[in-house]
Amino acid sequence: MEEQKPRISGTQPEVSAVEKDPQSPNFPQQDAPARHPRHFSENIFLDPQGLRLAWRVLLFFSFGILIFFIERSILGVLLGHVHLGLWVYMIGESELFAAVLGASIVMSLMEGRDFGAYGLPVHAAFKKLFWNGALWGIVSLSLLLLAMRALGAFHLQGLAIHGIRIVKFALFYGLFFLIVGLFEEFLFRGYLLFTLGQGVGFWPAAILLSIAFGAIHLGNSGESWVGVVAVVFIGLFWCLTLRRTGNLWFAVGLHAAWDWGETFLYSVPDSGATMPGHLTRSFFQGSRWITGGSVGPEGSVLIFGLIVLMWALFQRLYKPLNFQA
Repeated sequence: MEEQKPRISGTQPEVSAVEKDPQSPNFPQQDAPARHPRHFSENIFLDPQGLRLAWRVLLFFSFGILIFFIERSILGVLLGHVHLGLWVYMIGESELFAAVLGASIVMSLMEGRDFGAYGLPVHAAFKKLFWNGALWGIVSLSLLLLAMRALGAFHLQGLAIHGIRIVKFALFYGLFFLIVGLFEEFLFRGYLLFTLGQGVGFWPAAILLSIAFGAIHLGNSGESWVGVVAVVFIGLFWCLTLRRTGNLWFAVGLHAAWDWGETFLYSVPDSGATMPGHLTRSFFQGSRWITGGSVGPEGSVLIFGLIVLMWALFQRLYKPLNFQA
């Protein structure tokens, strides 16, 4: 009689080849997990990470537009009969920035994400990065105009205002262009860049939004295609500063200081726009390829050399952060 081998505890009895074969009609299909088709709304609105990218962007713009019209309605009632002068520009830019800021805050709450992830962390506000950016803005614009002066294309003829008016307009344009910088940087390189970057990658999103940034300048009086292309590349440089520093404060400082330097300090057109209350008397002379013509320094071909120089120097001074591309 053949001796029975004792069964070892914990082992399973052998199964036949038929039982092992999933294609066999005898395979125990009831043990397989049941699969339920995803609901139609989940396919349209949701992906494994949550709300789909397109809906997030749509919600962002919807909240921003709603906030803007609420602001405009309230201020229309409060200030409808008040003569605002130059302050109308300040109020207009403030409304736009508040709308983008409010929409970003709402999206951060909906997505359960820290607001600082969108590029404007409060703890870094107006600290070293901001002032470094402001210095870069003034120095880079000065170098560009100095190059134009060396070519005989830019001339200064003394002061245009004196006394307390210098302080008044310096402070007014300082605050005004700070708000402009906050609005434009946060709109094109804040929530939208963060969100689109999650879907297509940082640099593809940066290129797309920088093109959009350039396109909105087409509506400026006296704008040229050279100026628009330059704005696109300047936008990409600001994306680089975000990538290397981790936030937008350097870009905000540079943006604000560049615009302040053009409009107030050197009294040259800023993307085709000129405003009263400038500090100096200046004028351009010569080829518009060098001077930028009615566009101002952004319309000069010299600006592309300046952008290359700034890009190379910034990459050398600010090392990449430790995160995955």
